[in-house]
Amino acid sequence: MVTVYDVPPEKLIMKAAEKLKQVDAIAVPEWAEFVKTGRHTENAPVQEDWWFIRAASVMRKVYTKGPMGTSRLAAEYGGFADRGSKPNRAIKGSRAIARRCLIQLENAGFLLKDKKNGRMISPKGQSFLDNVAKEVYDEMNN
Repeated sequence: MVTVYDVPPEKLIMKAAEKLKQVDAIAVPEWAEFVKTGRHTENAPVQEDWWFIRAASVMRKVYTKGPMGTSRLAAEYGGFADRGSKPNRAIKGSRAIARRCLIQLENAGFLLKDKKNGRMISPKGQSFLDNVAKEVYDEMNN
């Protein structure tokens, strides 16, 4: 049985993003083309389908790191802010992007709410990611 842990994350995320484009519950918000992904970035993302890539990445992180909320996800997607002559400092990423991705994935049935720990992967979401991992694994070994 091939799982998420058996394939490279980059290939898994890109393949899952392609499949998430076909899910009706996951759609790019109208503000997504103007927003930065955090205070540590200078520009908005340049990829056209960055929203689906981020949603797939959020789904993988929730799968591998257990129940997560928006604050912990924002920390995962953070970076270092340039503070001029002062030393750089770790900054969290955008909570709005993390929250919207979690909500959309939950509406699609891939995530479930946990009482106190945020959201966790649902059986449907686990099956989805494992099937994508199997496809990636087969592509790598053929």
